[in-house]
Amino acid sequence: MIVAGLGFRAGAPLAALRAAFALAQEGLPAATHLATAADKAPAVAPLARALGLPLIPLAADAVQRCGTATQSAASLRTRGTGSLAEAAALAAAGPGAQLLCHRQISPDRMATCALAQGHAQEIEQ
Repeated sequence: MIVAGLGFRAGAPLAALRAAFALAQEGLPAATHLATAADKAPAVAPLARALGLPLIPLAADAVQRCGTATQSAASLRTRGTGSLAEAAALAAAGPGAQLLCHRQISPDRMATCALAQGHAQEIEQ
């Protein structure tokens, strides 16, 4: 299972999500799932439909439990994690998951995406 975790600012356009996803995906195995915080899932749903990938909405505590390689002051303040993209990818990919790609930032700086690989059978939400 390869999960693309997404984080983004309020009002981020679909183009920003697509751009961050494309940057994270470059040269790596194809993502099999998308993941983000549950309250942000409705904004990611159009991308999930366009890509034909399942979307995993994650509870706040699942995201907060994941340590991240990068640190954003805004993400720490609002989400309790250094990178929503990295934390979502790791949480959804399950115990023992590893980042394949640190968060990549869309050119407009509105969205981020990171990839993690894991063997999750059931998603902890």
